[in-house]
Amino acid sequence: MPVAHVTFGTNNLERGARFYDAVMAEFGGARTFAHDKAIGWSFPDGGPSIGITYPFDGEAANRGNGTMFALMAADEDMVRRVHAAALASGGSCEGEPGLRANGFYAAYFRDPDGNKMNAFCMPAA
Repeated sequence: MPVAHVTFGTNNLERGARFYDAVMAEFGGARTFAHDKAIGWSFPDGGPSIGITYPFDGEAANRGNGTMFALMAADEDMVRRVHAAALASGGSCEGEPGLRANGFYAAYFRDPDGNKMNAFCMPAA
């Protein structure tokens, strides 16, 4: 069954929105909804959407240890652009863009709330 969306908790909706606006713009994505407790973005060609929300229980959002959301990029240049947009928009680096041991090209980063993500592609043969 295909994934419909992934949602990350946030402690600051405005700060998170700046981060995801920048990252999703690199994929050609845009906001699909926004209200006072949550915001969502979609990719232009479909696939899972991304959302951020204040936790329903009213407690502080926290990151899941070992949890990561991977975003497939078109090519290595796009991986580099996504990583740069993430860092320029309040994210932190978890691994510079580069070729990985298992043959794919990736960059790792965290959003302002500490949620881990990566952008990756399979290098052209």
